[in-house]
Amino acid sequence: MLKKIPGFKKYDGPILLVVMDGVGLSGVDLGNCVNNAYKPMLDCLMDKYPSVKLKAHGKAVGMPSDDDMGNSEVGHNAIGAGKVYNQGAMLVNDAIETGRMFENSNWKDMASNCVENSSAMHFIGLFSDGNVHSHMNHLKAMIERAKKDGVKSVRVHILLDGRDVGETSALEYVEPFEGFLTEMNGDGFDARIASGGGRMNITMDRYEADWSMVKRGWDTHVRGIGRQFRSAKDAILAYRSEAHVIDQDLPPFVIVDGAEAEPVAPVGPIRDGDSVIFFNFRGDRAIEISRAFGDEVFDKFDRNPIPKVIYAGMLEYDGDLHIPSRYLVSPPEIKNTLGEHLCKEGIRQIAIAETQKFGHVTYFWNGNRSGKFNEELETYIEVPSDRVPFEQRPWMKAAEVTDELIKKLRAKEADFVRVNFANGDMVGHTGNYAAALIAVQTVDLCLARILPVIDELGGMAIITADHGNADEMFEMSKAGRPVLDEQGKIKAKTSHTLNRVPCIFYDNTNPGAYEVLAGDDYGLSNFAATLANLLGFESPDIWDKSIIKVRPVV
Repeated sequence: MLKKIPGFKKYDGPILLVVMDGVGLSGVDLGNCVNNAYKPMLDCLMDKYPSVKLKAHGKAVGMPSDDDMGNSEVGHNAIGAGKVYNQGAMLVNDAIETGRMFENSNWKDMASNCVENSSAMHFIGLFSDGNVHSHMNHLKAMIERAKKDGVKSVRVHILLDGRDVGETSALEYVEPFEGFLTEMNGDGFDARIASGGGRMNITMDRYEADWSMVKRGWDTHVRGIGRQFRSAKDAILAYRSEAHVIDQDLPPFVIVDGAEAEPVAPVGPIRDGDSVIFFNFRGDRAIEISRAFGDEVFDKFDRNPIPKVIYAGMLEYDGDLHIPSRYLVSPPEIKNTLGEHLCKEGIRQIAIAETQKFGHVTYFWNGNRSGKFNEELETYIEVPSDRVPFEQRPWMKAAEVTDELIKKLRAKEADFVRVNFANGDMVGHTGNYAAALIAVQTVDLCLARILPVIDELGGMAIITADHGNADEMFEMSKAGRPVLDEQGKIKAKTSHTLNRVPCIFYDNTNPGAYEVLAGDDYGLSNFAATLANLLGFESPDIWDKSIIKVRPVV
């Protein structure tokens, strides 16, 4: 139980946390849609209200090193958990280095299944070193171990990135990987790329926003149905010239074998008796394909024929629903979250976001927990996202999210409310500078609608972000100059940034009740203690320290 702060006068209105997804802070103006957007409300907030700059990447959110970007998953984990937990990338690194992954009974079952039945081991996952959803080093380590364990046939189904790495960097991964496979092959071992496509076109849907993506992946990886190419390189080059899209949007392809004059067949559809590993460590875009392989009752699309395989994820992607039933590395066990403790204290809570980020203010916020802690005290509101490219509608559903938020605020149905605006992140990932400007300006317009309501109700708000993205829309060299493409144009940056994020205390109700403490070491994990203080509770020792110091009542 949380202890009450003696004499603390609670706010009449709600405490609101606004997460401006993907809105980081950078001192460089070139390519910076946060600095360059017309955003009078956010500029006013930064100028007139107390604020600190928070770490939102690297070790501050449980990543292996400070060279690793943060992301929405680990960011919301850290905010809700109140402390830093080692996250997927670090857990997998350690499991491989120590050999624990390969001592796991699920790995042993999958390898022995392939050896005993002379069947293939398949790997499906995001094909890059972005270290947000996956890392190619993990894939290589598993292929090497598969060969050592006697597996003779390996097939890799590559989901091209262009989102957490350069937007047209696919061949920088495919060509060296083909060389790696060539070195591995021989002595009866045969490993090949079998199929692929862009991560935003096939397989990696999340929050059930578009099951047709998963169906396209199923048809490609499992059935071997799709446009045929002799190599992944041929597919990438052909689609780039024909479709004029970046890597994340490339259509699906199937690799085929045989001489030109002979009938061709896919080199690696998934068949009865095979083993299948989805090697992403991050869960949100891994759950649906895992359900397609694992659910006995399934009505999202026609899976038939369903191959009888042994399927495992890199981690357990949903600890409540146990998706998937087999996994290679145990996920972080996140306990004592802010949401759980607030429920124990009878604090009413509301979480609001559009589909693209709904799981972040619910599932990830609650420590990778699908359900609620208390049905009576918690309300979750999902605004369905549009199914159009984000650069074509950069305002997304921000207005509708704001409508719902204001309605709930005025209804006085919660003491603590959290809301996520997806625009800065989802549009930032497109690499479209003009669209990202609109995205940031959209969020600013929403803030201008929301904050007067907070004043009206006698509450306060904290405005922050979970990581950067729209703050760096151009690829920059280490010397600070823009990187040019083959046509002499500045290369778009589609990945997250390593920049800090804002933490602004908007309080016209009771700003004298606390002091915002200066400091350079704060991160997203400092929020739980801070929010607990604002709700009238002392922060327990299990959480990282609060950013504020409550002043004694005179």
